[in-house]
Amino acid sequence: MSISLSDLEARRAELLSQIGNLGDLRSGSISNTTGLCGKSNCRCHQPGQPPHGPNPRLTYKLKGKTVTESLPDSAAQKRAEREIAEFRRFGQLVREIIEVNAMICRVRPAEQTLTPQEKKRPRRSIQRSRAK
Repeated sequence: MSISLSDLEARRAELLSQIGNLGDLRSGSISNTTGLCGKSNCRCHQPGQPPHGPNPRLTYKLKGKTVTESLPDSAAQKRAEREIAEFRRFGQLVREIIEVNAMICRVRPAEQTLTPQEKKRPRRSIQRSRAK
């Protein structure tokens, strides 16, 4: 079963519309850290006591550098989770658009891809002038 060009163009328009409706998004991942603090008299340094944590952290790349942000409360963590999920949705939509565009390029007749300037451009003659 082949899909028509108009169906593919409609699918592409739908995907572009979905991208336009995305909310706040960001790349990254959330992980929990535990550890000892810098205070030597803190309970975390006592034998048999648990370390501090878990402390949620958001890690992402910015201009080639890894950045880590602390997430101070569960509301900040939930917001970051939603933004990361929205970023992943964005990536999925982009991959789908690329696939649909590739199918459009295969299905569309070559004549429809010419620009008005290309259509008007005179063809060069195969025969060359023999003037000396």
